[in-house]
Parts: sequence; C-alpha cells; structure tokens
Amino acid sequence: MLKIANDFNYYHELGGEHRFPMIKYKLLPEILINEGTCIDSNFFIPKSINENYILLTHDNNYYHKLINFKLDKKEQRAIGFPMSQKLIDREKKIVQGTIESSLNSIKYMVSMNIAGGTHHAFSNRAEAFCILNDQSIAANFLIKKNICKKILILDLDVHQGNGTAEIFQKNKNVFTVSFHGKNNYPFRKETSDFDYGFSDGVNDNEYLKVIKCEVPRLIETFEPDFIFYLSGVDILESDKLGKLSVSIDGCRERDKFILNYCKSNKIPIQISMGGGYSPDINTIVDAHANTFRLVQEIFF
Repeated sequence: MLKIANDFNYYHELGGEHRFPMIKYKLLPEILINEGTCIDSNFFIPKSINENYILLTHDNNYYHKLINFKLDKKEQRAIGFPMSQKLIDREKKIVQGTIESSLNSIKYMVSMNIAGGTHHAFSNRAEAFCILNDQSIAANFLIKKNICKKILILDLDVHQGNGTAEIFQKNKNVFTVSFHGKNNYPFRKETSDFDYGFSDGVNDNEYLKVIKCEVPRLIETFEPDFIFYLSGVDILESDKLGKLSVSIDGCRERDKFILNYCKSNKIPIQISMGGGYSPDINTIVDAHANTFRLVQEIFF
C-alpha cells in the first residue's frame, strides 16, 4: 500500500504573500481522495522527531539557535518566512515524515511526503524557505541505522540543491545529483557530485532526452541501494520562479520514467514534492498530483 506522510501542520497559514504556495499542502490530499487516487488509509501523520536524528545532519549551534529563536536578523531574512514556533514545528514534522516515508519505502519500495524537498537548508544555516533538510536528514538516518549503505539523492527541482550538495560534499556514501535551471536561483551554486544546468527555455524533448540519458548512467555507476527523489514541478513553463519550458505532460513523463526505472531495478525510492510556483494553483496541484497518480499506477 502507498504510504504518504501528511499532517495539518504542513499547511501552516502564514498569511499575505506566503499563503498562496502553502495552500497546495491542503488541497493536494483533498483532490487525491476526491478523485479516488488515494484513500484515507494511504495517509499517515508523522510522529514527533528524535532531535538526535536532526543533529546527524545539522550543526548543533545552528539548530539550537533556531529552536531558541536566537538567529540574527540576517539569518532570519535568509529563511523568507516569519519565524514562529509553528514554523519550527512544521519543519520537524516534515523531516519526520520523510524519515518514516523512507522506512515505508524499504517495506513497499516507494513512499511519499506531501511536503518536503527542503534542499536549500545547509548544515549550518537556513535559506530560501528551507530550514531543515528533510531528505538529507533521512539519508543520514538510514546510514546511521545500517539500513542502507549507498544512497543517491536525485534532485529534479528547477533550483539547484545547494544545501544538499554542501551537506554531503565529503560523504562518499551519498551521491548528490542535481538537474536544474542554469540561470535559476541559487546564483552561487555549490558543487554536487553531479550537476547539470539547463539553459533557459528548454522544452520537453531537450529536457527528457538529458534525463533519460544521464539518470540511468549515474545510477548504474554509483549502484545505490536507495534513492531519494525531489520531484519539483517548478520546471513547468508557467512557473513564476523557473526559466524552463517543460509542459505538464513533460513533467509527468519525467516522473513516469524515474518511477519505472526504480521499480524495474528494484531500488526503493522516497519522494518529496519540492517546488511549484505557477500563477494558477490548480496547475501546481495537478502537476504534483500526477506524481501520486503515477506511483499508484506503477507500483500498486
């Protein structure tokens, strides 16, 4: 059975300009249930996180400044959200959701988190709406527990996974891969184990040709026993923060290829949703929903 991490705290009402992107976390499970893609039992509420798992990835000083509201003004501005206890609680829930999802992937081959993909969170600082790096924490958790030995993090969000790259820059057990817009944020990029920057305006054919060529090559070379997949839909032509020109069908084909490859090669995969900032919220939700629809179709 498909297991999906979801919690009311994911939809943390921030108000103002922040309300629009956050509402997708409320709408997505509703749509998936209403259309019959999922049922209530597909969803689970993450438990409380053991903070020691966070500290496998994040600097102790940074984490304690964060939870005690002692970040300076510059550090707070880098987050992009107004600081609050609810925001910190939300981030912890997302991280725990990805940890529990990864365990479900070991059991069922695949699992998902309605939220997550907080790849701009560095080991010692927050950035661009990302405070704690959910997939990095979960990867370190699996290695620490001796559940997995070699993990590949596949980041297909339009923005480079700069925080993830920094976290694992000296870790040979985790291979970081980022396909992103060359001219998109972050403008100062970190060095992943593999980076591919697409030029502005790349269409379905160009985008998918690269993905279908490079992703299997990277996986076959590294031979991971687990994959974390960040399935951002900000590659869409309509996205306000992206500069690529991929259609919603192209985005769906991307996910279909990745999921089929993992299933065929029997590699467990955990999926976090990542970004999506099209002007029409229905476009964002439908693009994300396609990923869930494909998982049900391919794996179950």
